[in-house]
Amino acid sequence: MSTHAEIDSKLLEILVEPGTRSPLNYDKERQLLISEQTKLAYPIRDGIPIMLADEAVHVDDL
Repeated sequence: MSTHAEIDSKLLEILVEPGTRSPLNYDKERQLLISEQTKLAYPIRDGIPIMLADEAVHVDDL
């Protein structure tokens, strides 16, 4: 059984896609923050969003 660290709801409200500053959608099951505008997904590891371009994955590659 996989458990995920909870992300603070206030943090989710202020996080944006780093390049475009567009909103992000939280995918709790896959532990990703997804930008619909850029089609990039940023991982969340141990409850910490990794908002680095080198860590982002294109949603088509998921």
